Amino acid sequence: MSKAFASQADLEEKKVSFTKLSDNAYAYTAEGDPNTGVIIGDDAVLVIDTQATPVMAQDVIRRIRTVTDKPIKYVLMSHYHAVRVLGASAYAPQEIIASQDTYDLIVERGAQDMQSEIERFPRLFRAVETIPGLTWPTMTFKGEMTLWLGQLEVKLLQLGRGHTKGDTVAWLPQQGILFSGDLVEFDATPYAGDAYFSDWPQTLDNIAALDPVALVPGRGAALTTPAMVQAGLGGTRAFVSDLYASVKAGAAAGKDLRAIYKDTHAALKPKYGQWVIYDHCMPFDVTRALDEATQYRDPRIWTAERDRQMWQALES
Repeated sequence: MSKAFASQADLEEKKVSFTKLSDNAYAYTAEGDPNTGVIIGDDAVLVIDTQATPVMAQDVIRRIRTVTDKPIKYVLMSHYHAVRVLGASAYAPQEIIASQDTYDLIVERGAQDMQSEIERFPRLFRAVETIPGLTWPTMTFKGEMTLWLGQLEVKLLQLGRGHTKGDTVAWLPQQGILFSGDLVEFDATPYAGDAYFSDWPQTLDNIAALDPVALVPGRGAALTTPAMVQAGLGGTRAFVSDLYASVKAGAAAGKDLRAIYKDTHAALKPKYGQWVIYDHCMPFDVTRALDEATQYRDPRIWTAERDRQMWQALES
């Protein structure tokens, strides 16, 4: 019997936590579901990644309103994936900020990605009918941008490609707190279907070089101590490196995708199999890794049809 497609069998609701990292920084986390970051400045609030639908975003807004009545003026898209950005309209922000690379990805593949993700993970798109369409940035930047929320400095940084080519982190230099998006995960399997495996470890080293004392990952609990930050960075780096090494070895041995997938899934399972969404991510991750190791420097577009064909080929 083949596995249920992607995460369609994952129907169990997760417990939400709203963790205070400082007077200015909070993490909205849910046991491995996509996280949202919140930065409260002197005069405004910045939300990092919005949840997948406006209805789901309302729960984030409700938590924010327990700690501040300041207006939510800014939304930052750490990257373009639908599950991260399609709830943006609920915040009615003045500006939606993203890297120019992320904007370009939305132009190129946003519509296909939206359909693909909704079919992969229905639970994460509760009240999907409330999504007004793609979320478009109103402000873009290249490399680095500084946002001042009164006296609070927020640096938006592209530290390198990894999870996507557009990855952006939010950094509070005065406090040493970083919001990583899906560049870092904790006890959750990195999704790498749009990744750059050969760049990702260096990008993680660039994050480490900032020496964060706390970090909000894309999935998993808020990392509230330097030791936890190191564990999150180290675990993500190990997974990405182990998977890519396994896939490259299989390619060098002349094996086909299905054989490489079976070998890699089995090889990594003892170390990472207990991580959230392991079985969901691995077919996409291995497919992208083989593409990168052989003929596709840049990720191919995932469509709902391509998702199904790939899953059938690897899991049937």
